[in-house]
Amino acid sequence: MMAATLKDAAARKPVLATIRLIVPAGAARPAPPVGPALGFYRLNLMAFCKDFNARTQKYKADTPMQVTLTAYKDSTFEFVVKSPSVSWFLKKAAGIETASSRPGHSNVSSLTLRHVYEIAKLKQADPFCKHMSLEALCKSIIGTANSMGIEIVKDL
Repeated sequence: MMAATLKDAAARKPVLATIRLIVPAGAARPAPPVGPALGFYRLNLMAFCKDFNARTQKYKADTPMQVTLTAYKDSTFEFVVKSPSVSWFLKKAAGIETASSRPGHSNVSSLTLRHVYEIAKLKQADPFCKHMSLEALCKSIIGTANSMGIEIVKDL
């Protein structure tokens, strides 16, 4: 048993760095912010750009996608694309540019529970949210909305 785990550890590639980026969907180019971040670790910029753009073409252009890229010492990499942040979804659904400067005192907009449910369904596809129930995701989204000064109502 012990030999198998040591063998697995030896087979795994040594990680050089973990890079987190926010890149617009379908618009990864070797220019900043992607170029300097990946170029520093001698990673293939064009391979990342092509792969990322292919994976995110189903999203609307300029949707900010969160990317967690793991760079290995042999100049290879893997990356995970996550959906946009909850605050971005809430701003789009409410049709506002910025959140309230005084959340809890002044509400900038209001959304229905249906909006919250739809955002939760989109977020559930994320690799890190798969284990969470829809109810838990909805509660989290409502908490985010309250901290942004967006009121959640049953019906508009």
